[in-house]
Amino acid sequence: MAKRYAEVNSVLCVSCGACAEVCPKSAIKIWRGSYAIVDKSLCIGCGLCARTCPAGVIEVKINELA
Repeated sequence: MAKRYAEVNSVLCVSCGACAEVCPKSAIKIWRGSYAIVDKSLCIGCGLCARTCPAGVIEVKINELA
């Protein structure tokens, strides 16, 4: 079964926290004020974070092995 999850480009992330604010599962945190990280075990792949990200650096991916 495929699992969807968000992935952040940490190099381009501006650490604004907008993604963490909209995540319904609290799967996103700002790591040491530098960039967002996603807890894939909590992420449901809804894409709210990707649509909210002002920098456009979040992508929803599909893991076919999950």
